Amino acid sequence: MSITVNGLGELKKLAGSDLGTSEWIEVTQERINTFADATGDHQWIHVDPEKAEDGPFGATIAHGYLTLSLFIPLFTELLDVRGVTTKVNYGLNKVRFPAPVRVGSRIRLAGRLVDVSDVAGGVQVAVEGAIEIEGGAKPAAVLQSLSRFYA
Repeated sequence: MSITVNGLGELKKLAGSDLGTSEWIEVTQERINTFADATGDHQWIHVDPEKAEDGPFGATIAHGYLTLSLFIPLFTELLDVRGVTTKVNYGLNKVRFPAPVRVGSRIRLAGRLVDVSDVAGGVQVAVEGAIEIEGGAKPAAVLQSLSRFYA
């Protein structure tokens, strides 16, 4: 369920808030293959199901950066900021991939808005996120994302 705020003032009031969790999405072989084609990373552990079956994870796994790239669409399910002119990704702090995402797994984002600070013309928000694997003991990714919202 998305939290909707109108303008930077309301966004600032959310600092320190838990944003909840997104819906689950399935990581399919087609998604993995498309990412491999887009990035040129065709390592067998991602794109060769037969070889990967005998590999360390028993199946193909998503690229770590594919998992990371899903942060933005999952994040937009958590927070809808209206009344701003521009929204930009500003960067990431301390990204880790504690567990692989096996093909067919479902993932979701759990997020917390840890900081909202003023920048020229807008605000910068820091979101701590964990991309969880359904039924997994460890998350697929943990990170802090920085975004900027301009009035």
